[in-house]
Amino acid sequence: MDRAQTYNDTVVRQFTIMTLVWGVVGMLVGVIIAAQLLWPALNFDIPWLTYGRLRPLHTNAVIFAFGGCALFATSYYIVQRTCHTRLFGDGLAAFTFWGWQVVIVLAAITLPLGLTQGKEYAELIWPIDILIAVVWVSYAVVFFGTIAMRRVKHIYVANWFFAAFIITVAVLHIVNSLALPTGFLHSYPVYAGVVDAMVQWWYGHNAVGFFLTAGFLGMMYYFVPKQAGRPVFSYRLSVVHFWALISIYMWAGPHHLHYTTLPDWAQSLGMMFSLILLAPSWGGMINGIMTLSGAWHKLRTDPILKFLVVSLSFYGMSTFEGPMMSIKTVNSLSHYTDWTIGHVHSGALGWVAMISIGCIYALVPKLFGREKMHSIKLIDWHFWVATVGVVLYIASMWIAGVMQGLMWRAINDDGTLTYTFVESLNATYPYYAVRLLGGLLFLSGMLIMVYNVWRTVKGGVAERTAVMQPA
Repeated sequence: MDRAQTYNDTVVRQFTIMTLVWGVVGMLVGVIIAAQLLWPALNFDIPWLTYGRLRPLHTNAVIFAFGGCALFATSYYIVQRTCHTRLFGDGLAAFTFWGWQVVIVLAAITLPLGLTQGKEYAELIWPIDILIAVVWVSYAVVFFGTIAMRRVKHIYVANWFFAAFIITVAVLHIVNSLALPTGFLHSYPVYAGVVDAMVQWWYGHNAVGFFLTAGFLGMMYYFVPKQAGRPVFSYRLSVVHFWALISIYMWAGPHHLHYTTLPDWAQSLGMMFSLILLAPSWGGMINGIMTLSGAWHKLRTDPILKFLVVSLSFYGMSTFEGPMMSIKTVNSLSHYTDWTIGHVHSGALGWVAMISIGCIYALVPKLFGREKMHSIKLIDWHFWVATVGVVLYIASMWIAGVMQGLMWRAINDDGTLTYTFVESLNATYPYYAVRLLGGLLFLSGMLIMVYNVWRTVKGGVAERTAVMQPA
């Protein structure tokens, strides 16, 4: 190997820093809308600050800005190390960074203005959708070009997960966003009625399955073994996990449309595949946790490993809860309640955010030529603040959701509803306060992280060129 050749870590550093920036922004908007549910007057009668406009801004910011930048950063870092080669196309890699930031800024402008397609997780108007497609195809060219230039025959399993995530998200985005423009700011979807709903939730659930699961499993399969100093527990299980997960996830979307006009057979199919999905999901979770066999003692001194292990625990919990909620009889209680919000955030905060935070902490010293983070104690503080925040958030929403479901279905002897909707809302208020507290704690943890990373980057003289080393 030509050891004079270097990795392209400039784009990795850029995406890493923006992961923190967008994480704080997205979570701050989340805290604001959580406060608005408790105190509606906090929108100050300003249209751009209403819940209906800030909520899609929050979801886009945390999923595509925070989560997306974390995925770009880690996939670019991992593919170079595991393929022993530099990123394909430095200019194209730089375009993916700046293009993605433009997409995020345009989302931050258009969504508060009320410019939306009205599709969950796919709200952005058609010109931005086209830019997303161009950036994403460029991302695929960089990633698969690097794979093609690899200096080792073997393709490490993390890259299989990243590859599936990149290909599938491209297909999902393009198919779900097909529209007929009627102007620069407006369009009509090519689908109508129940078909539109079916395509939307084929996209919506697989955005969870591939953007928020497969990509982050790619992170897990690299950083957990590296941080633990142990090989993956079972490489064979990781391969089975990969093929089973990507084969089954595609079919689970209809469980979002239980008790709607979607045909019963399609609802039942979605439920069945959701239940089957439990097996590969837990296979991956067990594989990650068992990788720590012989290294559990490191949890006492390594808070980064704490983030990674706890994220796997939340992944296992969320992927058990999801299939259970897809069962029609359970869904009849949980549908449209805050139980769903609790489930989403146990995955989004507990799994996605926690593993992203752990990976960023592991990356920053390497990217900026430091021996370690500025303060290990602050990482430990961040871990406990974030963990308490997640638990408060999801527990309050679980309780509120079950209570709402029971109150909405309660019937008097004469067939009238026992409770009005306003009574159920009034009963939910205390839990909204607990959720707000949980969100504030998680945001506080992110601010601790920003300070720690800033001090790490600022301190000492960094060696900015990473000479190739084996993975």
